[in-house]
Amino acid sequence: MARSKAIRAPTTASLPSNLRIPSSTPSLVKTFGKLTRQALLDLVFQWLEDGNVQHFPPYLQANEGGQREEEGGDDGLRPYPAERTINGVRNAYQELQFRKGGKREVIDRILEGDWRHGITLRQLAMVDLRYMDDHPSGLRWTALELARIDNSSSNESSACIPRVHASTFLSSLQQQISPLVKAHYHLARSTSLPLTVLRVFVTTSPYQIAPRRSVESLTDSSRTIYVAFPDSCPFFYTSMASPQTASKASSALPNSLVATDARSLQRLVRDAIPKALSLPHQRYTVKPTSLTAKSLEALLALRGPGRFNHANGAFSIFADAALEGSPLDPRPSNTVSPEEHNRHSASVRSRDLAGKENTATDAKEATLENGRASKRSLADSKEPGTSKKRTLALQSRFGTSGTLSSAPLDRLDVRLLDALPGGAKPTEHAQQTTVSLAFAGTDVFGGIRKLAELGVIDAERMPSWITGEEGVSVVAVREGRRVSKAGR
Repeated sequence: MARSKAIRAPTTASLPSNLRIPSSTPSLVKTFGKLTRQALLDLVFQWLEDGNVQHFPPYLQANEGGQREEEGGDDGLRPYPAERTINGVRNAYQELQFRKGGKREVIDRILEGDWRHGITLRQLAMVDLRYMDDHPSGLRWTALELARIDNSSSNESSACIPRVHASTFLSSLQQQISPLVKAHYHLARSTSLPLTVLRVFVTTSPYQIAPRRSVESLTDSSRTIYVAFPDSCPFFYTSMASPQTASKASSALPNSLVATDARSLQRLVRDAIPKALSLPHQRYTVKPTSLTAKSLEALLALRGPGRFNHANGAFSIFADAALEGSPLDPRPSNTVSPEEHNRHSASVRSRDLAGKENTATDAKEATLENGRASKRSLADSKEPGTSKKRTLALQSRFGTSGTLSSAPLDRLDVRLLDALPGGAKPTEHAQQTTVSLAFAGTDVFGGIRKLAELGVIDAERMPSWITGEEGVSVVAVREGRRVSKAGR
């Protein structure tokens, strides 16, 4: 009887979470090596919990005492013989935790011992998310805004917070993406930040005629996309591997397998998110925010559930409660300093409690004392070598953040769209970039404040987008004014 030939049929089903990657795959050692020894042990203990062990079962000896047939009976010759029970596996890793050693010992125990039969895609996703929790600045994130499309006018949209049910959202997202690429989805809660992170690993199209891909492709970080959803917030953040990593990984694959590049994959997932969240009479769209950063804390501060970017720069003096009152106070901005105002308010309250009469003499003495306190406060806040006028300008433009920003950004990209001189017509260069500027560092706006403090640049003449007041990292400027079409 002729042997039947296997037939591969295309399917739009997602990659199963229990799909195993052979433990002998060299890239797994590199993936696990990103974590510290303690982080690896924490993950193993999580896999071995009573509620999770059925999803991540370790390799155990046969219940009847004999060696498993697929191992050929040579388990005793392995460096890590299989344990008989789950408790035996737990005890083995507890011993590793109690004594000192390197993380390679833990990795070898995982790959060559207890999970020698393979690492599932869900385990690999948990490794990546644990690395993200330990290194919140390891990826570059882009903030996007969810806006609801008004039914009365398709051109109008407003920010909103849709109601999300995890399983329903993942099912809808899979329906949007599955006709184009096969993917694996993993949704988890961040342990260090108020975020819910979705990890999407995408492969080639299920309908693409191509040879079977190697197991190394299942660990290709350039095809992994992360989407972070802050709590009670109309914004979300997307990120993936750097373009350099993505290009190197794609160049190693056959040309027939490179159906889409990393940017196209990211755009595919980004565009599917508002469709997956939409309902029949509640349609959503995505609006740009002109904000990218490596720090998730900075994104949460600027586009998170808090004050957004309405209290940055000079307005941070009110958000940080450094000054009582409101921005609509008719007094000039240089009347009193925040320290003097708080000191004066406390002294007024103490006099009221003591029952002192508010005579003209007391008012005159209080005025003199306030003037002396204001001078002392200004002297205390003034950096060495900084004039009084420059210090007041720094306080009025950069607010209470000081030399370090409350939401440090590592990069600021500026495009100057002014027409080139020389008699050219304005329409010829109206949409052309003439000059591109890029500021990079651990805290760009903190560095700009330092330059203003040293007198290199004039703080009073600086536009709001370069002082950090608008909370953006990508700016297009024409005639000194920001003209980008991004959202808040």
